[in-house]
Amino acid sequence: MKVVGVGCGPGMLTEEAIRAIRAATEIHGSRRAITLARTHIPEGCRVVEIRDYGALEDLPPQAVILSTGDPMLAGLGRRGGEVIPGISSLQVAAARLGIPLTRMAVVDAHAKDHAEAVDRAAGEIRRGRVVFLLTDPGFDPATLAGALRDLPGRIRIAVCDRLGTGRSASPPVPPTIPHPRGVPSPALWQGSLTESRPSSNLVPVHPEIPRNRMTQPSSRGVGAGRGSPPPEQ
Repeated sequence: MKVVGVGCGPGMLTEEAIRAIRAATEIHGSRRAITLARTHIPEGCRVVEIRDYGALEDLPPQAVILSTGDPMLAGLGRRGGEVIPGISSLQVAAARLGIPLTRMAVVDAHAKDHAEAVDRAAGEIRRGRVVFLLTDPGFDPATLAGALRDLPGRIRIAVCDRLGTGRSASPPVPPTIPHPRGVPSPALWQGSLTESRPSSNLVPVHPEIPRNRMTQPSSRGVGAGRGSPPPEQ
């Protein structure tokens, strides 16, 4: 069995992933993963949309499983077999926000206890790390903000959604906030925890805005915040 990362959006397939997909005789994946790989799936290849992830253990050795983003970031790489990495939402968010990956800690809150994840994230921030928080649609960034109010200094939260959709010419911008020379993503937002209502005071992240310690609620490669799909699968 081979697990192939297809990236968190169109145009993010690596050459190694493309070769594996083109050589496949049987492919399994979510609808979104299959869509991202569709142009490289060979004629005659058996393509199966995954509906029961528990049944993946019973797939034949020649099966190729498509995993959105990177298979080892809340993806399907934990299932075993050969893993071909992909471009993850973590990588895209770090690039868009200008944060070195070596500064980041990953906390998975998707379909997990949100309170426990917030505690873990707060602990990492206290240790000086930048937290990349994989969330689900039920996660409220205000909960994280509340847990960080006792920390000294200025802490910022960026909510990253639809990271795989590319840069938008007309991203959503609140009318009271200046919009200098565009925004790097359709949904990269930044808000100060010093505001009384951080969840309602989100502003676009711009590459020239200085940043210090920042947390990023993001549920993946399309990954993030409210209304986002589940983590990379």
